Amino acid sequence: MVKETGYYDLLGVRPSASLDEIKRAFRRLALKYHPDKNPSEGDRFKQISQAYEVLSDANKRELYDHGGEQAVKGASTGGRAGFSSPMDIFDLFFGGVSRMRSRTERRGKPVIHELPVSLEDVYNGATRKLSLQKNVICAKCNGCGTREGAVSRCPKCHGTGMEVHVHQLGPGMIQQIQAVCSGCQGHGEWIRPRDRCRGCSGRKVARERKILSVHIDKGMRDGQKISFHGEGDQVPGLEPGDIVIVLDQKEHPMFKRQTNDLIIKLEIDLVDALCGCRQTIRTLDNRTLLVTSQQGEVIKPGDVKCIPNEGMPVFRHPFEKGKLLVHFQVKFPEPGWLPSDRLQQLQAFFPLHKEHMSTDDMEEVKLVDFDPNSERSRQQQQQQQGEVYHEDDHADGPQQHVQCQTS
Repeated sequence: MVKETGYYDLLGVRPSASLDEIKRAFRRLALKYHPDKNPSEGDRFKQISQAYEVLSDANKRELYDHGGEQAVKGASTGGRAGFSSPMDIFDLFFGGVSRMRSRTERRGKPVIHELPVSLEDVYNGATRKLSLQKNVICAKCNGCGTREGAVSRCPKCHGTGMEVHVHQLGPGMIQQIQAVCSGCQGHGEWIRPRDRCRGCSGRKVARERKILSVHIDKGMRDGQKISFHGEGDQVPGLEPGDIVIVLDQKEHPMFKRQTNDLIIKLEIDLVDALCGCRQTIRTLDNRTLLVTSQQGEVIKPGDVKCIPNEGMPVFRHPFEKGKLLVHFQVKFPEPGWLPSDRLQQLQAFFPLHKEHMSTDDMEEVKLVDFDPNSERSRQQQQQQQGEVYHEDDHADGPQQHVQCQTS
């Protein structure tokens, strides 16, 4: 039993919560109430940070469980309410940035992997198995790299992990270059080959195969990240970093995604565009939609129609969907599809149009097909011929300029 639950209530966890649960709760609340994101929630963020500082420390948490907040304040030195240094007070008033940064520096680097996904995966949701290779603390030597007492200071860098190279650039000019020690690889320790751990060869870590189950929620987007806390490479003395999965959505042959909407191009015949169409669309969850238009409604090339609630599911709100936008393309018949003697019968069905009678002052011309590629080639040939003619004009030598002499 704990005397007070105020700090636990601030973080939204049970008094029996593990350290990992407390860390996850603090990270979630810190992102939500950080002053940079919510300037009006500065006091709330300070309270959350103070609660996390106590509950993340085993000694302070035990003291709080038995005596409450007053016990934690009474045990602090100099009346600083549990803060171990003056910098902690500065961090509290400025959002705990320095304190969080110092914690981040004691963690390993995150490992980022791209996961290719299809549009069907982010529409329906999916679970993918991802096999990874990661570094883990060697179980044979517990991360020491050798037997106990066999580690000594590196004689090459004297334990600093860095060595300095001096280069002579010229008379009286030298250059110093600092680099990672080649003897200890920056660890500052040296292990004799015969004393190195046989499991990790003195590297302190070993390679291990890890299989992660990546849950892709409905409505996730291209580039969205899924984090696995503490599943990154392990390094002695550091908290393991995270494995970050970045979704890489591939293009779909039929649908194109635009935020929460889906776009599809639908080609219809001319008769359907004029008299009404009935077309089917196969959805990403294998349903069939019968798309119909009203009889007599004319669909022009490039028209866009909308089908509500048939787009992408909204992330974390899977029962809400965007729109399905249908871009119509009209397929016109090939030349000669109708005999010339029946053209007048077809024209009778269309609205009357103005007839242009031929007069003596008109010049009748014919339309021909136009190919932009052939036209571009013809223009390039004309330009090259013009340059040749221009060079021929100057082939006889430079022109003579005559100047008048004045007395």
